[in-house]
Amino acid sequence: MNTSTVVLLCLLAAAAFAAPPARQSKDEPIPILAYNFDGPHPNGLYSYSYSTGNGIQAQEQGQLAKIAADEDALRAQGSFSYVDADGNSFGLNYVADENGFQPKGDHLPTPPPVPAAILKALEYIAAHPEEDNL
Repeated sequence: MNTSTVVLLCLLAAAAFAAPPARQSKDEPIPILAYNFDGPHPNGLYSYSYSTGNGIQAQEQGQLAKIAADEDALRAQGSFSYVDADGNSFGLNYVADENGFQPKGDHLPTPPPVPAAILKALEYIAAHPEEDNL
């Protein structure tokens, strides 16, 4: 996948998470206040950032990385933020690489802690592996 396509997909994903404030008319265009784009360079490096009139801000930088002799992967990191219709601010930082999209944000759900009895059982299993009876 070429870098320009990946950048465009990331921009669209960031815009999909953004909700316009209630005071914004659906027919009124939202101005782009700032936009910077550098790349893609022959070595795969790129970066971009933008901000809009309704409070959306985003930035990302990335590059191609060789992860195997015959395989490249795009590694990117960035962030975006927006204000919802109720005036709540949301922000997300992320890394996207050969291990997938890894978002971090205070508003994202988190799994509950593992119960102590389960942790104890896992430690016991790790300390007492089964023997193969072949």
